[in-house]
Amino acid sequence: MNKLGIPKGMNDFSPNKMVKRDYIISIIKGIVAEFGYMPIETPAMEKMETLTGKYGDEGDRLIFKILNSGDFLAKSNFSARTKSNELSKQIVKKALRFDLTVPLARYVVQNQNEITFPFKRYQIQPVWRAERPQKGRFREFYQCDVDVIGTNSLLAEVELIQLVDKVFSSLKLPKITLNINNRKLLEGVVEWLGEKNKFNDIITAIDKLDKMSIEKVSEELKLKNISDEAISKINSITNLTNNDTLTTLRDILKDSEQGKIGLSEIEYIFNKVGKLNLNICFKPTLARGLDYYTGTIFEVVCNSLRIGSILGGGRYDNLAGIFGLKNVSGVGLSFGLDRIFLILEELGLFPENIESFTKLMFVNFGKEGLDKALKYASVLRDEGISTEVYPDNLKLKKQLNYANSKSIPFVALIGSDEITSDTITIKDMNSGKQNSYTLEELINLIK
Repeated sequence: MNKLGIPKGMNDFSPNKMVKRDYIISIIKGIVAEFGYMPIETPAMEKMETLTGKYGDEGDRLIFKILNSGDFLAKSNFSARTKSNELSKQIVKKALRFDLTVPLARYVVQNQNEITFPFKRYQIQPVWRAERPQKGRFREFYQCDVDVIGTNSLLAEVELIQLVDKVFSSLKLPKITLNINNRKLLEGVVEWLGEKNKFNDIITAIDKLDKMSIEKVSEELKLKNISDEAISKINSITNLTNNDTLTTLRDILKDSEQGKIGLSEIEYIFNKVGKLNLNICFKPTLARGLDYYTGTIFEVVCNSLRIGSILGGGRYDNLAGIFGLKNVSGVGLSFGLDRIFLILEELGLFPENIESFTKLMFVNFGKEGLDKALKYASVLRDEGISTEVYPDNLKLKKQLNYANSKSIPFVALIGSDEITSDTITIKDMNSGKQNSYTLEELINLIK
């Protein structure tokens, strides 16, 4: 008999975990709504042609492909000489979405006549990537995306940064840093390196500087035939401090129009975001490897825990264009829900008693008191107080153990004395103390 289990990189979520995940999501939803964003959903599956070619070669290799339905091999034409990618084109027409941004672009193009621009949406759904599972990195995970489509204004970036700051402040995450850069600026830097035709090779490599040493990145650049002079120049800007960065880059980019535009966009955002609780840092080596970014790029890290970025995003001017809708710019971000969960868990930052959804449980003493317990439970629920009535007439100790296991803070007991006095005895499960209350007093106590 095969052992029960789930595929690597996938997760079951217990009730306790779901309550905590819902806590994070409720904070994100509440704050994005304050900024005027509305929810949408898109299918888990997209057509292969919708997804491929949007994430670079590395991203395309991580897409989970779905075999055609039915006897797919009977409808294909292949031999021993057929290459795997040729066979794949015949037997695979759909794939699980890699992220929520490309499906968003497809959605916008398909629904452009019904959408009001700028289109401000948020989307919280799972995505799938065929990566090697490790801490904080899964093959199935939720993304919480926030995007605005149809404006070139840098105020969109400013607003998103303010939104991010408010979310992480509400979650009480400590030592948060938002790193920011600009792809136009990176284009100027690559011009300065004298390797304009190898932009993707260079930014894909330098984007790994947080995970790999400069020596390892230099080796990767050499394998891609980047000159020693260019590699030496890259090394010279990797350790710039904030005080030196702008001065040095103004000099480096003085002959690059794109580079100067990118630098001016960075300065504009810094001047407009105002006072933030998080630390915002200009990071000229931040690249974010996805091909669709064209302007501002940013990511958030929590310096209290080495777990990688917990948010990423940026400006994409051409994404809708690949589906036929030209001159529509967008900017967006994605919260890393699973990594945020791990940080809150490891640092003990979830609120006390968050795992307790039920606030009050009525003990079942059998027929005596049960009718009143059912009646009172209904009233309490109408007052917005989550209430259970234990279903079986078991020993009191077993019922109290159940309440303890679910971290239910209050237990209600109705026996003959309570029926006579029309009161309810409440046991505080934290302190162990017991007191009697009327129903109205109980409602006020719990609220």
